[in-house]
Amino acid sequence: MSDTDLRLFNSLTREIEPFIPVHSGEARVYTCGPTVYNYPHIGNMRAYVFADVLGRTLSWKGYKLTHVINITDVGHLTDDADAGEDKMEKMAAEKAQSIWDIAKHYTEAYWADVKALNIRQPAKWSVATDYIEEMLGFAESIADKHCYELESGLYFDVSTVEDYGRLARAVTEEGEGRIETVEGKRNAADFAIWRKTPAGETRQMEWDSPWGKGAPGWHLECSVMGEKLLGFPFDIHTGGIDHREIHHPNEIAQNQAFCGCGGLSEATNSGAKMWMHNNFLVERSGKMSKSSGEFLRLQLLIDKGYHSLAYRMMCLQAHYRSELEFSWEGLEAALVRLKRIVMAVERLSDAEAQPEAEHPKFAPMLAKFEEAMADDLNTPIALTALEEALAVKKVDAGIKRAVVEAMDAVLGFDLFALTRADLRIRPKSAEITETEIEDMLARRKEARAEKDFATSDALRDELVAKGVEVMDGDPLGWEWKLS
Repeated sequence: MSDTDLRLFNSLTREIEPFIPVHSGEARVYTCGPTVYNYPHIGNMRAYVFADVLGRTLSWKGYKLTHVINITDVGHLTDDADAGEDKMEKMAAEKAQSIWDIAKHYTEAYWADVKALNIRQPAKWSVATDYIEEMLGFAESIADKHCYELESGLYFDVSTVEDYGRLARAVTEEGEGRIETVEGKRNAADFAIWRKTPAGETRQMEWDSPWGKGAPGWHLECSVMGEKLLGFPFDIHTGGIDHREIHHPNEIAQNQAFCGCGGLSEATNSGAKMWMHNNFLVERSGKMSKSSGEFLRLQLLIDKGYHSLAYRMMCLQAHYRSELEFSWEGLEAALVRLKRIVMAVERLSDAEAQPEAEHPKFAPMLAKFEEAMADDLNTPIALTALEEALAVKKVDAGIKRAVVEAMDAVLGFDLFALTRADLRIRPKSAEITETEIEDMLARRKEARAEKDFATSDALRDELVAKGVEVMDGDPLGWEWKLS
């Protein structure tokens, strides 16, 4: 456990604050998970890399972590501003499949990305449809004082709670213009707690309620599962910055109503002491939007030959609150950086870590790393501290390994399980196998040793023709990549 106090940016107060747990020695965190109607794109996955680093940091600081990530399989509409069709019902209709099969397929695809990015398993994956009874109970408990019924469903009256929209800082008419116009709504920002199934329609997911057959609104699930699994108030609620404008303000309003608490000048009245949001990943061609039909998935990066952890490196090279631009050149640069780190780590592979040992040469790097992570998860600085520690010479390898393992436990690369060969660029479409490449390189190396440059050049040309780039200048061995 490190001694430096952890300081985090609270989106609700717009200030960096010391982390003081609600329950001594514990950290309870809720992360808004995916709506499993489609594959997650890499911008979606940035949110879970960020939440993972937060969780790892809390564990490193010695807190007993309880992390919940929800799976939204009902209630999320095609417009995040509470309008349109249910995303799950829409995809099921398009694919002519059961909505439950759709949910299962895309949940498993998301979990595969979680694993590929070394994101730790949370204490609980909470699935929205497992909590319908609790959602109905929650809605009934706030309906009399805070809700009203229309033909389309039960709506939350945002004027019944103090400081609505404080998290978003967007209570202007312009900000509210993105909210669906529904005949009979009292306020533009009012939102659905329960949506009735329209007359003459049948949904695949619908339940009986005091307001008629239908399904819960998107915002209700997170309030219910956060309270049920972590208790109000819990410590930290995370999500992408897009949730800061509508979803989380609505969730907070429900929490205030449920608790019967006052305004948001007291952060705990929101249901969580801290609200944390990662910024967007942007890609200039617009392929970060699923509505375009073609979007950037982690699997696409892997199919093009990039190791999934190159994307984790790309995320950690930027502060989580900074906008991050994606490019293939940037991804390759992140891969090269990771490869250099792995090459240095491989030299320690035979050493036995000495966790109790200390060495004065590492004190500055450890202090730099600790201060960086304690300063609102400053991973760009923490990465340089790791690289500086790896560059230290004339020290016991076991001590160095212990230092690297401690830093890696927070950054989450699992460096000692990686090899340089794992990080070679190998597109899925390549027609030549790795064994064939290695065989031809061995023959070429032999030809060069015998000064048979004609054979050496012929083998190189053959490799190039098959898309293999040979890097003769590599000082530590015969390296290659597939293009």
